[in-house]
Amino acid sequence: MLRRIRDNLWGVLALVGLIWLIFGISFVIDLKPLALVPRTIKGLPGILTLPFLHQDLKELLGNTVPLTVLLFMLRATRKRPWRILVSLIAGSGALLWVFGRPEPHMGCSVLLYSLAAYLIAAGVCERKPLPIAAAVLVTVLYGTLFWGLFSWDGQLLGAFFGAIYAQRTLRGSERRSEERGNAGSDAANSVLSGNRGIQSETSQSQAADLPRANDGLGESQGR
Repeated sequence: MLRRIRDNLWGVLALVGLIWLIFGISFVIDLKPLALVPRTIKGLPGILTLPFLHQDLKELLGNTVPLTVLLFMLRATRKRPWRILVSLIAGSGALLWVFGRPEPHMGCSVLLYSLAAYLIAAGVCERKPLPIAAAVLVTVLYGTLFWGLFSWDGQLLGAFFGAIYAQRTLRGSERRSEERGNAGSDAANSVLSGNRGIQSETSQSQAADLPRANDGLGESQGR
């Protein structure tokens, strides 16, 4: 258990450390051309680079702690956290590129809102103790984040995509599990039906052979 927690934490710290490293590189190389600019060709790379770029140290410091906590919750409660993370980054970034205000966007606040909404929606959809606990903890610790939903288009779109993504993927996986369960039940029923048919045919064959055996026995006694 402790080893798993440590491994999860190291993976999260490595990603957060990468964000800090890119911020340091931005003092040497101008990374602003990689920002997301809605509905422009030059802004397309920003769909993926958006969470790794920050305008100033204050913004990065404000995002570091909640991002670390939310990423750790994601790794601790989901089976494929990195796939989910990439989907949240790409999906929320794509929505911002399509519907966002026509100005450069930078920072991981969009990802923060997307992660928080995903964890809350996942806890509600699954109704399992660990996801629900994560959802409650997210709400208590970072509920104030959602006051900015009506002021910032990126946070609103990020939260929207996180909630929808959780609902669609989790309900889809539930349907697939039910279909696999039904298929397994059908297969088991088919096997049982086949076994019953074999047993029935065997019983009928044995019943048909019994008079023949009795006739043979009678003939031998007659002699």
